[in-house]
Amino acid sequence: MIDLYTWSTPNGRKASVGLEEMSIPYTVHPVNIGQREQFEPAFLKISPNNRIPAIVDNDVEGSAISVFETGAILIYLAEKTGSALLPTEPARRADVLQWLMWQMGGVGPMFGQVTHFALNAPDNTTALDRYMDESLRLMGVLDRNLAERPYMAGDYSIADIATYPWLAGKMQDWLPKFRPGQWDEMVNLRRWYDSVGARPAVQKGMAVPG
Repeated sequence: MIDLYTWSTPNGRKASVGLEEMSIPYTVHPVNIGQREQFEPAFLKISPNNRIPAIVDNDVEGSAISVFETGAILIYLAEKTGSALLPTEPARRADVLQWLMWQMGGVGPMFGQVTHFALNAPDNTTALDRYMDESLRLMGVLDRNLAERPYMAGDYSIADIATYPWLAGKMQDWLPKFRPGQWDEMVNLRRWYDSVGARPAVQKGMAVPG
């Protein structure tokens, strides 16, 4: 059984969607980041970077294995189960991993900054414009990629699982407010967004921790 330590954020939902897609049994342990539970000593033993999500895999020989950082969690789970969500063939695997790292290095940080400034400092137009511009650039990259294939690396993969929750989060609120019309222009991205969002496992994982 996997223990999932999470909260209702895009990063947290990446892990729960991955678990649902791979049909892995898990127990949810909410970590209320609004009440700073991520700094409690017991959680820091699992996630020393005091960030959710984190998992503990108890279904192993010897000591349980704990993993933090969403990219590492998704790779670990896919390799544990032999899931096709992370191919073993070198070229296809490299394609999935590069898009996964693209999400972690770009989409997550930039979308997160947009959310921070939109919520806490909307009058700071310099910062908000900077991060919104970069977020839209990244969305354009993805839109162009998806013009040639149905999912980010061709077949549905952990790269799609990692990226979807960020678009399904506050970006759906900020785009119409700060950049009206931009979302409508990204036809390929919207098609992908609807396709991923219609998956039952995605819908179930997005509702965690409930």
